[in-house]
Amino acid sequence: MNAPSPKDAAVENHPEAHELWKITLGELDEKMGVKIVEESVERVVATMPVEGNRQSFGLLHGGASLAVGEAVGSWAAVIHASTMGKTAVGVDVSATHHRSAREGHLTITATPIHLGGTLTTHQVVITNEAGQRLCTMRITNLLMRRHK
Repeated sequence: MNAPSPKDAAVENHPEAHELWKITLGELDEKMGVKIVEESVERVVATMPVEGNRQSFGLLHGGASLAVGEAVGSWAAVIHASTMGKTAVGVDVSATHHRSAREGHLTITATPIHLGGTLTTHQVVITNEAGQRLCTMRITNLLMRRHK
């Protein structure tokens, strides 16, 4: 494959040259009841009900927190990648669960820690309706060319 010319590279890396990717929910997101509240390079915010996402002891399932957090963090990375005509794939995710929930709605917020041309890292914070932090995640995504 030929390397892009400097002119092509300049166009590829110019934010106005590409349309921002808009979030579309996947099957799991829909089953979990995820709703998009805000989407931009600077911040992605979603909500999710606890009901339907609990484990056998009646608490929010830690896997549900990871699944929604990874989705929101990845969406944030793809929005950034789209400014360069690229896409993103997750390469690392870690989470700390601070407290649990039995009911209500959660807010999931992804904000950038690093927005590079090859890697992005986002912090994802999950809070309850009282604003209490339930989970803190960090996700790193690799930016790649889109396959046509």
